[in-house]
Amino acid sequence: MKQLIVLLLAVSLVSCGASKTVRTSKKVIKGEWTLSTISYSEVGTYNVTLLNDVSKDCFKGSAWSFIPNNNTGKYSINNANCATGDRNFIFTIQEIDPVTGLYDFLLKPTDSKGKSQNNVGFRLKLTLLTESNMVWEQTLSVDGKPFTISMNFAKEN
Repeated sequence: MKQLIVLLLAVSLVSCGASKTVRTSKKVIKGEWTLSTISYSEVGTYNVTLLNDVSKDCFKGSAWSFIPNNNTGKYSINNANCATGDRNFIFTIQEIDPVTGLYDFLLKPTDSKGKSQNNVGFRLKLTLLTESNMVWEQTLSVDGKPFTISMNFAKEN
């Protein structure tokens, strides 16, 4: 009986931890990134506000920093035609399918102390993560059809 309890405790501890794939992803995402391009799945001109913050044009060239040991980060809008400055966030990488390597990525804006003003987050797909590139995708519905926004990042050295 004692061995069964120890075994169940060991299994529950292993199952509660992040998977090896997610732990590896957190190591890769750590550091400084630049949001280099943003594209849409459909051709046309769209007025899109990303992360309930600023327009696509304002986000281009923004600097992003990820600190995975406490799941925090910040991004800096540096386009002079936009509301510039730093924005803080917390993030979580959640494994969807270890075979395809696709993840859910949850990003929640916060204040400088890590508190969310309205407890609203954004669920994105982390579709590519390498030592030098990262791609997020968010699929919305426009006129009843899927519309995907792709955000492409390059890692800074």
